Amino acid sequence: MQALSTTNFNFKGQTAFYKGKVRDVYTIEDKWLVMVVTDRVSAFDVVLPRAIPYKGAVLNQIAAHFMEATSHIVPNWIVAVPDEQVTIGIPCDPLKVEMVIRGYLSGHAWREYRSGKRMLCGVKLPEGLHESDPLPSPIITPTTKASQGHDQDISKDEIIKQNIVPETIYEQVEHYTHQLYKKGSEMAAARGLILVDTKYEFGMHNGKVYLIDEIHTPDSSRYFYADGYEQRQQNKEPQKQLSKEFLRQWLIENNFQGLPGQSVPVMTDEVVQMVSERYIELFEHITGKHFSKTEPANIEQRIFENINRALENLSSK
Repeated sequence: MQALSTTNFNFKGQTAFYKGKVRDVYTIEDKWLVMVVTDRVSAFDVVLPRAIPYKGAVLNQIAAHFMEATSHIVPNWIVAVPDEQVTIGIPCDPLKVEMVIRGYLSGHAWREYRSGKRMLCGVKLPEGLHESDPLPSPIITPTTKASQGHDQDISKDEIIKQNIVPETIYEQVEHYTHQLYKKGSEMAAARGLILVDTKYEFGMHNGKVYLIDEIHTPDSSRYFYADGYEQRQQNKEPQKQLSKEFLRQWLIENNFQGLPGQSVPVMTDEVVQMVSERYIELFEHITGKHFSKTEPANIEQRIFENINRALENLSSK
């Protein structure tokens, strides 16, 4: 069960390196960003101790699939996808908020609602909702993008008041967020899925807004199976999900929510295999394509060679 947990490349013209929760990002000549999507997995803002085979390939390929499908809505940062776990694009200055949009009451929003809160990020929620119910209309519940630790809920008014994002730019990304969610929901429905909630990240390049990072992957989104959704709601049964919520629930059941003093439970081979299969399952459901498992040997060498070839092609243009 080989997996790519980290990289340590040194490319010609490399000017910077950044290690995120699940991505290793290399800057080349301050002109290109090379994003390697590793097989690391995080939950509750903590990177778990074991990497998940094929997870990086799943995330990278789903993101590329949806970036291409939504490029008519908003320009995105991608210029090449030279490897199943690599995307190369233009460097953008990230906006310091993540745009979370919710069409259904689930996950964090449900936990807040269940605790008695009826105001979420400045948005008033109606009484009488149950877990996984559809909201009257999709709502945006932004979070601050923390460099370390937990992201924090924040309202649109606070974002503008604190000048975290200028109002004109925020209005623009708010519009993009609704349009992207609408398109993502339509594409999910065509595959028998419901896009419950998701998040988008945006950045600026030469004064223009770009969609960055990834979209509609199981790391950034929650999906329900449409088949049986209504029946499960009527019976007050848990919805069948394709998301990381199953991993969060497993951690909660094993007394871990990323809180001080808590230890990550042991991830057995069986748990790792289960998580890997869930990611592959989502890839095949959401794209309608068969997921091809590449030979796991020499993952780093394959990625290094594919990146170098792509950079040579870009520099020759």
